[in-house]
Amino acid sequence: MKNSLLSATKRGATVGAVTLGATALLLSGCGAAPSTSSNSGSASAGAGNYLGCIVSDAGGFDDQSFNQSSYEGLKKTETDLGIKVKQAESSTKADFEPNLNQMSNAGCNLTFTVGFLLKDATEKVAKTAPNSHFAIIDDNTIDLPNVKPVVYDTAQAAFLAGYAAAAQTKTGKVGTFGGINIPTVTIFMDGFADGVKYYNDKKGKSVQLLGWDKDTQQGVFTNTFDVVQEGTKATNNLLGDGADVIMPVAGPLGKGAGDAILDANKNGKDAKLIWVDSDGYLTAPAYKSVLLTSVIKKMGEAVETIVKDDKNGSFSSTPYVGTLENDGVALAPFHDLDASVSADTKSELQTIQKSIISGDLKVESAASPK
Repeated sequence: MKNSLLSATKRGATVGAVTLGATALLLSGCGAAPSTSSNSGSASAGAGNYLGCIVSDAGGFDDQSFNQSSYEGLKKTETDLGIKVKQAESSTKADFEPNLNQMSNAGCNLTFTVGFLLKDATEKVAKTAPNSHFAIIDDNTIDLPNVKPVVYDTAQAAFLAGYAAAAQTKTGKVGTFGGINIPTVTIFMDGFADGVKYYNDKKGKSVQLLGWDKDTQQGVFTNTFDVVQEGTKATNNLLGDGADVIMPVAGPLGKGAGDAILDANKNGKDAKLIWVDSDGYLTAPAYKSVLLTSVIKKMGEAVETIVKDDKNGSFSSTPYVGTLENDGVALAPFHDLDASVSADTKSELQTIQKSIISGDLKVESAASPK
């Protein structure tokens, strides 16, 4: 078992280069044919005939979050295995099904669909193309032999983030908000809430969580993953209510949160940001100075593994579930803010992680993979 807590992620040095490459390859809309790229690589004979494909949700492949991480995983497989790759970027929900049909018609061996919101389109197209394989990230409700769910028990890593946030707050208030009230969002918020509560129970403290009530499943949502300014607005509201560590769970809206925190700190606050999905220190470097940590879903690694299995003839519809134990989810390093986190807190986080992995400490969310 790898101890992923406070260890560096694998994507580090290549993020900037991959993101630039992705920008050049993206589609302007669903009407155009999906772009193709290939790399001769060093794969075994016949690798060049394998076509791996990916369709984003409306956040796009440069969302500095889960679309980008998934895309980078497929591009890495292109280099490692010498396969061909096609990608289609969705601008709106209306693009999902046309983009998937384009991939099916292009003869993709395996198509990744990125996000819970692509569930209906993925299921519909997969039924019409039973000889093609699909893998959907962040959904495990499709029961088809040619669809592999890829899901993450992010409540586990978010629990660690909640504990860290509670340990670091100076105002006694921390906050979170979501994009849309869906399970792949609320699972982060549930884990975060439980981490704050665990800190309070262990330390005899009363750190308050703003923006989410796990018991009622009610909280602050922007109702969009697309309008970055809504992330700024939600964050400013939480800052105004006294929160000084904030975790947005809203894809690209994390940028709006980061901008709000940077601006607030210029005006005398000392607020911190917690990123989600990827290590924001690497994927959103503009916020390094205020980034406490990130709750990571290691999507790139899962994508590459699934492609390798499919290419080798061992595709399975059995869900992949990322956990702390299998290093599928993780708490990122504290990076530039490492010195501000006490040795005691770091030690406590490692102990908590071990307890979650062993099962001695149960982290539960209604949205956790079953």
